Amino acid sequence: MSQIDPFSPTPDDDAAQADRLAGQLQQIHDAIARIVLGQPRVIEQLLVTVLSGGHALLVGAPGLGKTLLVNTAARVLGLDAKRVQFTPDLMPSDITGTEILDQDESGRRAFHFVPGPIFSQMLLADEINRASPRTQSALLQAMQEYRVTQSGVEYPLPRPFHVLATQNPIEQEGTYPLPEAQLDRFMLRILLDFPERDAERQMLIDTTGAPQAEATALFTPQALIEAQALVRRLPVGEKTLDAILTLVRGLRPETAANKEVRDALAYGPGPRAAQALMLACRARALLGGRLAPSPDDVIALAEPVLAHRMALNFSARASGISLDGLIGSLARTIA
Repeated sequence: MSQIDPFSPTPDDDAAQADRLAGQLQQIHDAIARIVLGQPRVIEQLLVTVLSGGHALLVGAPGLGKTLLVNTAARVLGLDAKRVQFTPDLMPSDITGTEILDQDESGRRAFHFVPGPIFSQMLLADEINRASPRTQSALLQAMQEYRVTQSGVEYPLPRPFHVLATQNPIEQEGTYPLPEAQLDRFMLRILLDFPERDAERQMLIDTTGAPQAEATALFTPQALIEAQALVRRLPVGEKTLDAILTLVRGLRPETAANKEVRDALAYGPGPRAAQALMLACRARALLGGRLAPSPDDVIALAEPVLAHRMALNFSARASGISLDGLIGSLARTIA
């Protein structure tokens, strides 16, 4: 399959660009799905994250293909990808980079900055909750401001830049839970489930026999940057905007009209969550070949965008109330 050319530099209207991009994105989705089997929802949410210019937290049991998904997506999108295995002894400089004392031919010595693996277009932060809070916090500035500060000097990160972190929800011994401030930087929390029987059957056939098919680049970094700009230009109707506001404000104890929600939540999603949901809905519409998002996009993305930005109080957890159920019940009322 040949590489997709980036957008033409000649002026074009957004509708024509969106129509052309929809077909390209379908090719990208299909190329990833040929290697990452049985996870169409996960692939869609990953592409939504990247098109929105955000970061994602991939949560799933070992062996579900989290690392394969990230590596395959990076290859198909034509992005430079690097991987960091998070461990308790990992230091912040192991990610961001460090200064070394260098000596030139004349004998003069000076400090020289050596960039770390964060200087990539797609960073796989594997098992991020195994690193100490100090190391986890090293990602905060990079994820929010797209630059790293070392010895008072700022170093811009490559663009586009995306952090895709993985987390094992089963084994919690020796791990450090991500703080709320860092969780809020992840646009989506993507849950990976076990594949359906037919998909798992095909997986066994494809991965235990002849050499597997390898992903090839179908996109370029510049094409992705232009696609991200197009996502931000897509119009959002009043009905969809009101649905986002109603949902986000309805999940805050301070502004919720529903007494059950007020009594169950310790805290709710902030304005950054509403911004993330707005962008994600635009990106999902573009993936579906539509020029504007609808309330259906809000419902589909409510849980992956909002659940990690909220917390139940002790009484609600003791009563068996779940965040997914709370978000889902309120989301269904906005359609």
